[in-house]
Amino acid sequence: MSHAILDLVQQVMSSPWLYLALFALALLDGFFPVVPAETSVITAAVFAASGQTNLALVVVVAALGAFAGDHVSYLIGYKSASRLRERKAFVWARKALAERGGLVLVVARYIPGGRTATTLTMGAVRFPLRSFSFFDAIAASSWALYSGLIGFFGGMAFENDPIKGLLLGLGIALSITGIVEAVRWVRKRRAIQASPERLPVDTSV
Repeated sequence: MSHAILDLVQQVMSSPWLYLALFALALLDGFFPVVPAETSVITAAVFAASGQTNLALVVVVAALGAFAGDHVSYLIGYKSASRLRERKAFVWARKALAERGGLVLVVARYIPGGRTATTLTMGAVRFPLRSFSFFDAIAASSWALYSGLIGFFGGMAFENDPIKGLLLGLGIALSITGIVEAVRWVRKRRAIQASPERLPVDTSV
């Protein structure tokens, strides 16, 4: 069974349409976050370790697709502001945007669902397009490089067994995502506990 899966994946990796598919998946992931763009980039990078794909091209294509997809999401938010304002993710992203500015876009690129909420919000609040493009270029490029390097080093670690390399790469990516989410949760809990509403009321006056 594993040999059949490996043969299928290798056929896909050797397809001339691979890079177009990576671009399309990264683009769709910008406004349709259930698309497995990150998994696809990691997978292609795993096979770059054995020379079946080109790591630099994988990273560039993924970055361009992510950049384009984020701009589609920005445009959707721009056109749909009134329908987004009360959504929980929108409220979170708007608050984060007010606190951190364009840098939140770079951080949100590594948060599941956060990237789409943030790009939609930035469009809805009419965040300047030039500034959005600047920060998004950093976010998309760093995300593509991060995903590519995780896959590549996983492939190098198991050069003769790319399936194990893929599993290692995905495991590292999931671990990093879990750590980011845990840090966010802890910080949120601390912020709630330190909020004025939770402070004891002085009744001695």
